[in-house]
Amino acid sequence: MIPATAGALMDHSPTAALPPLPQNPEAARHPLRALFDNLRQDSFFLILLAGLVVLSMIAPNPLASYPALVDWPTIGALTGLLALTKGLELSGAMHWLGHRLIGAMATERSAALCLVGASALLSTLLTNDVALFIVVPLTLGVCRITAMPATRLIVFEAMAVNAGSALTPIGNPQNLFLWQLSKASFGQFVLHMLPLVLLTMLILLAVTACAFGKRAIAVTDAEAHAPLDRPLLAVSLGLYLPFLVATDLHYAGWAVLAVLVTLVVLRARVLAQLDWGLLLVFVLMFIDLRLVAGLGAVKHAMLGLGLGEARHLYAAAIAASQVVSNVPAAIALAEYSRDWKTIAYGVNVGGFGCMVGSLANLIALRMSGDRRAWISFHLVSLPFLGVAAALGYVLLFFRQ
Repeated sequence: MIPATAGALMDHSPTAALPPLPQNPEAARHPLRALFDNLRQDSFFLILLAGLVVLSMIAPNPLASYPALVDWPTIGALTGLLALTKGLELSGAMHWLGHRLIGAMATERSAALCLVGASALLSTLLTNDVALFIVVPLTLGVCRITAMPATRLIVFEAMAVNAGSALTPIGNPQNLFLWQLSKASFGQFVLHMLPLVLLTMLILLAVTACAFGKRAIAVTDAEAHAPLDRPLLAVSLGLYLPFLVATDLHYAGWAVLAVLVTLVVLRARVLAQLDWGLLLVFVLMFIDLRLVAGLGAVKHAMLGLGLGEARHLYAAAIAASQVVSNVPAAIALAEYSRDWKTIAYGVNVGGFGCMVGSLANLIALRMSGDRRAWISFHLVSLPFLGVAAALGYVLLFFRQ
């Protein structure tokens, strides 16, 4: 169960009861000033920026090489998804859909279980980050018209996409990489991951049921019939699938350009209210993490971990994920071992714990709009990491 302190923090979070759909005219008029003000208050951004300064003094890489350290296709894909999601949000569609969902749910517990289960299910096929781009705006829409705590819901949805996406080779980037490396069939990969995913999801759903009570859902928003911005909704929905297809075909640059140009022509305010700070955070993460991975001391430490032993490899995958995120951890460990089954368990378990364990965690917490969401997240995620790590260990080394 969630500790009492965690529940208290979540219940009193700034997003516990959200106002109606936000319209930020100040951000629309002065987007650069709003971005600068937000970054000054963004603790994670400031930590990454300070890390970049320190690493620049000790790493051998010239400054001119830093842009090459960034995975620009990922940044392009993230930009397009953020823009389309913001378009859906500002169109009022999530507000409308939230009313329909609440009308079908009797209690806060049933609504929470529905959203958490949907997050996990979508992540198995659409990847963990895309699932969040669908579910989190819907969650915010639900919480604007009810007294349900948005931060708490989003924390559990972040956990759910990490658990659910572990099932399939296409659920997250680390699985896709390991699947290609292993040459295993789709079915073989799923069968290997299935016990871990089933157990972690059962536990997560049980904890979710404990975290949300049987209290009837109270609708607090009187604007149940707010008009939809139908042109913005049509464009945002219409571009979603083509954008994903183009990105999958490695045309992310052209795809994001088409999205941005379309929105500039149709509704420029969407881009003015985009979370550009999140994109800067990801750029800094790529640079910082790859500078760390390139340090001689780090490489020497990796060689001394005895990664030929499966138990050491499993522990290293979990620990590395807490420091450099699970995708870079999978890529790095594959240089020292071809035991994809152990690496897959380790890096997927490693998505829990610290918020940098999975990039999906950062996306979810940033989209929540709650600057203290990381506290609520760690109060749940760190204990869950211990449980998931123990389950993975038993399944890997004691299963017949």
